[in-house]
Amino acid sequence: MAENIISGAHVSSSGGIYRAVERATDLGANALQIFTQSPRTWRPTNHSQESLERFKNERSKNSIEAVICHALFLANLANPDPTIYAKSNTALQNTAKTASEIRADAVVFHVGSHLGLGLEKVLPQVGKAIEETLAYCKDPTWLLIENSAGAGGTIGRSISEIATIIDFLGRPERLGVCLDSCHLYVSGVDIGDDQILNGLIEELDASIGLDRLRCLHVNDTRAELGSNRDRHANLLEGNLGEDLQTFLTHPSFANIPAILETPGASGKGPDKAEVTKLRKLAQVS
Repeated sequence: MAENIISGAHVSSSGGIYRAVERATDLGANALQIFTQSPRTWRPTNHSQESLERFKNERSKNSIEAVICHALFLANLANPDPTIYAKSNTALQNTAKTASEIRADAVVFHVGSHLGLGLEKVLPQVGKAIEETLAYCKDPTWLLIENSAGAGGTIGRSISEIATIIDFLGRPERLGVCLDSCHLYVSGVDIGDDQILNGLIEELDASIGLDRLRCLHVNDTRAELGSNRDRHANLLEGNLGEDLQTFLTHPSFANIPAILETPGASGKGPDKAEVTKLRKLAQVS
């Protein structure tokens, strides 16, 4: 990547979804990620049409190059409980609807946990939920499976698991992948090692296709390699440190939005200092 990367941050959309644009711009970011509703409740936010239109206008005026919507963390498309499964399915669809209305580039989501049942057992219900959500993803909005940190029965801990889901659905249009640097590292992939990173990218290209990689989550980690613990750290303050530059500057990741989900100095989310560090790390030496 070059210095003028698509550098983004997860920002709040409180007070009106359009306010996220100003918050991202104030950080020096040219991309943003938001929750379209509170990530801690099933109840969707009722965005007014005026607010949605204002978001698009503000994005255009501020040259925001990429907008990513993140589905709420409560959702689990693999849960055998029909009530939780239905709530998860509805929540993901609601996020896709809002994302499409603001012409977001993608919706990122975690598949969830099979709770010990195994991926093969829950694949039909996972596939059904994804297929139903894709119906709400209007151009240009993609639906992106994020790799997991690999704890317990979480799905998506490897490229092969994500490929299994995409293949099961017949490789539909607008279904892709988001790679999280912290999740890769704690699931056992040392992304600071050129050879290992190249191997990961070759596997992704062969089994899924690099054209389906549409977003990067750039996070340092407080957890150890292979620990399966999802503990984000500020850039250069965790176990990845400067090795994040190896990840960020790989040629295969050029022009892919790089979104920060770090705690920032306040612990409330990425700040201007984090965006500045992201840009510096992305410079090819």
